[in-house]
Amino acid sequence: MTDRAADAENHVGRFLTGLGRGVASALFLALPMLMTMEMWYLGFYITRERLLLLLVVNIPLLILLSHRIGFEETFTWRESVRDATIAYGIGILTSLLVLAALGLLRGDMPASELLGKVALQSVPASIGAMLGRSQLGRGMSEDDDGTETPYHSELLLMATGALFVSLNIAPTEETMVLAYKMTAWHALAVIVLSILVMHGFVYAVSFIGGHELQPETPWWHAFVRFTLPGYVVALAVSVFTLWVFESFGNSSAVEMLHSVIVLGFPASLGASAARLIL
Repeated sequence: MTDRAADAENHVGRFLTGLGRGVASALFLALPMLMTMEMWYLGFYITRERLLLLLVVNIPLLILLSHRIGFEETFTWRESVRDATIAYGIGILTSLLVLAALGLLRGDMPASELLGKVALQSVPASIGAMLGRSQLGRGMSEDDDGTETPYHSELLLMATGALFVSLNIAPTEETMVLAYKMTAWHALAVIVLSILVMHGFVYAVSFIGGHELQPETPWWHAFVRFTLPGYVVALAVSVFTLWVFESFGNSSAVEMLHSVIVLGFPASLGASAARLIL
């Protein structure tokens, strides 16, 4: 066997291994949402324009993840788009098979309901598929060349982590119940707690993959450059997710604000964790 043939075989083998990890990760990370009643109903009654917007927003996030941790090491954005497309395909196929196996897809259902359920579940499943390389097979030393991630990419990674966590929680009624019972002081306490935990989780604690501060760096530098913008990103993702899932309903402005703050707490944790695991 020539060296070129051996390289091609190794390339295919690495890609298939990454593909298998993607399927496993899609099942592992998306299964809680695939087995959540609120997500089943959302697939039926969610406004199709909002669902389409969610699907479209997911595409650039997948491309960014692919460029960073795709099924194999990518060198061009074209390859990243290819990997993102494959991840979306895995998310759709995984959602279709699991929902069908659970008896949630039946032949007598309208086509719009079938497509809505699969399309909605494919978003977290596709993100889970893309995380397969990071979570199920890549060590921190592998393909880590020490280069610094661009600032805009950092924010997009935070948005991806916030979106993935928000998809788990936003459809549930508990978010709105907590928002209804919350007072202004509770809301302020949650905001402060979210920011402090987010900052400590990534920067002050200096977990592997985080931004360890140099001794000469002012304490407020990472807080102003990353933590506060990251929290704003988490809140923006929370607003978007609650709006897509039509969770606001006829709520008052105060209740809507409180619901964003409530969802912003886990979303901020997802945003901070994204920098550690992606």
